[in-house]
Amino acid sequence: MSHDDTYRRLISLLDDTATPYRLIDHVPEGTTGTVSALRGHPVSQAAKCLVLRAKLDRRTTRHVLAVVPGDRRVDLDAVRGLFAARYVGVSDAATAERLARAVPGTVLPFSFDPDLELVADPEVVTQSQLYFNAARLDRSLAIAGPDYEKLAQPRVEKIAGPPS
Repeated sequence: MSHDDTYRRLISLLDDTATPYRLIDHVPEGTTGTVSALRGHPVSQAAKCLVLRAKLDRRTTRHVLAVVPGDRRVDLDAVRGLFAARYVGVSDAATAERLARAVPGTVLPFSFDPDLELVADPEVVTQSQLYFNAARLDRSLAIAGPDYEKLAQPRVEKIAGPPS
């Protein structure tokens, strides 16, 4: 699946479910703080998405898409506790891109891969408006947090650390 396909799949999902959303075109940018300023909203309303790998034991690794507010860090210890993992760290770029089907800076807060488990912080799903790059550096999407939760069906857990 190409990154263009990821974008189209997202838009189809939103349209097919009649979920209200807004597209925002901007100069290509994938850094949360910078793109939030371009889109004109507080960084806390951005969905920061990180692909993590959780090593459960020597042979078992799970991949997790962690979604936190844009002004927060992912609490790796909290994620480790959720999965009873021995180690949790950020995935390498190639693995993240393959599982998220998007390049870094454009990772959606949705998982279209059964091997990528979606976990979102409660502060993400309660946002009145949630903003994220739509699998492209030059286009973002705004959606209500509760609509996002209904559509993406993340496991909702406290995984955000203090503001960064």
